[in-house]
Amino acid sequence: MVNYPVGDFLIKVKNAAAAGRKNVTVDYSELVYAVSKLLNREKYLSKVEKTEGKLSVKVAFMKKDPVLVDLKLVSKPGKRVYKKAVSLRSHKGLSFFIVSTPAGIMTSKEAAKKNLGGEVIAEIH
Repeated sequence: MVNYPVGDFLIKVKNAAAAGRKNVTVDYSELVYAVSKLLNREKYLSKVEKTEGKLSVKVAFMKKDPVLVDLKLVSKPGKRVYKKAVSLRSHKGLSFFIVSTPAGIMTSKEAAKKNLGGEVIAEIH
């Protein structure tokens, strides 16, 4: 049993990228699927497939190096972190947050454009 499925998924993807593995398979959930689609859209994953109760993803590589360099979980089961749209707008740099908003899972840049805040799941570098 997994206590925090989306955190487990993100850490598995990070570890697979660091180890040079291309495929990751986890148990399916709507939240994990939404996060994987976002990472696919942002080109950190090259393929996302859902099968019977499982979700298979392929980590994206560019010239034998993984595209995903670093990932940090922000919200954890014991401590959820929420940010308003104003503080998401003030986040500068190359990294971005994965945010769970009332309108769905999106990047911090998309949430700031739509003036939405929400739970910050992870930060992607």
